[in-house]
Amino acid sequence: MKIIRMARHSLRMMSRYKLRTGFMMMGSLIGITSLTFVVSVGESAERGVNTMLSQTFGDHGIVVMAGGGETGGPRGTATRLKIDDIAALAKEVPGIEDWDPVQTLTTSVRHGDASDNARVLGESERWPQVWNRTASRGDLFDETAVTSSARVAIIGETVSKELFGNDDPIGAEIQIGAVPFRVIGILESWGTNAHGMDRDNEIIIPISTLMRRLTNVDTISQAKLVVTDPDRSDDTKAEMRRVLRERYGLTAGQPDGLTIVTPMQTRRMVSQVQRVMFFYVPIVAAITLLVGGIVSATLMLSSVNERVAEIGLRRAVGALPADIRLQFLLETTITMLIGGLAGIAFGYTVAQLGAIQMHLGGVNPWTAALLGFCASTLVGLLAGVLPALRAARLHPAEALR
Repeated sequence: MKIIRMARHSLRMMSRYKLRTGFMMMGSLIGITSLTFVVSVGESAERGVNTMLSQTFGDHGIVVMAGGGETGGPRGTATRLKIDDIAALAKEVPGIEDWDPVQTLTTSVRHGDASDNARVLGESERWPQVWNRTASRGDLFDETAVTSSARVAIIGETVSKELFGNDDPIGAEIQIGAVPFRVIGILESWGTNAHGMDRDNEIIIPISTLMRRLTNVDTISQAKLVVTDPDRSDDTKAEMRRVLRERYGLTAGQPDGLTIVTPMQTRRMVSQVQRVMFFYVPIVAAITLLVGGIVSATLMLSSVNERVAEIGLRRAVGALPADIRLQFLLETTITMLIGGLAGIAFGYTVAQLGAIQMHLGGVNPWTAALLGFCASTLVGLLAGVLPALRAARLHPAEALR
């Protein structure tokens, strides 16, 4: 009961000295807002990146892309990646069990008066097992459709909604560019990836059809190869590069203009970014909290001088030094805690808006809220120690004088 009574008294003191209380809360609010934002958005971004990596690579995938070189620089001269090159890799490099070439095109798609701007993927009949994606309804195209350059398409949920609304699109005809296609299936939904790309606004057609009827090219943009042993993906990558350089007739030191990415390599890069994000940025938040604690301690020390008469009166009517210490400790802690709770709410709101803008989905506030609550409470306790000790040391007679 004593603590509850003191807490009520602390709230009355806070309302009496509004400006001082506001300054004390500000440091806690800013620090906890930063901490909440970083933790919430960081967790959401990590989930998005892991989902994207799982969709792109899986546990056994290696992606070969034309252009960019090892570090993503300007396109090289020997970057005409072809289906035959990928077939040679699958034949000559040990440990490759499956592969799928990809060529892409972003173009308008129409059905009647409805239209959409969609990403069209030309792929082989092996794409479901290579990319671990399938059709949720309808059929898939087979090797015969690829060989004959059949005009069949499997469309994503977004494309279906934009072109057909609530109607069933299977069996209907759409136009990709100026070429008619028959819809044979609906893609399994993948949602929006970490780059903000709607993976349901996609259409998959036979790669031969895209290359001959839509783009009129004989090259591909990338290919995914599935390896049997992901632990040897770096060795497999080196062997793949060797085979491709031999096919291109490149000499030592001559750039090949290819990018070969393994899941282990990508996860290492993601880990580096996460270390920066989850180490250095929280340090900034911690420094802000520390400064806020110092400001709170300084203001509370000055309030001790202002409230000497109050302290003397309480001591004269029987309050012990421990009661005075607890009183000032509670005031500082409650002030910092209220600022911290406001920071949690504000930081979560900002994190939610930021996650929406960055297409990261919803954020989970619980980890950030727990950290913010503990941090603001701890800083409040530490900041209140010195003012509490000073107030408790005042002698009743001297204080009343």
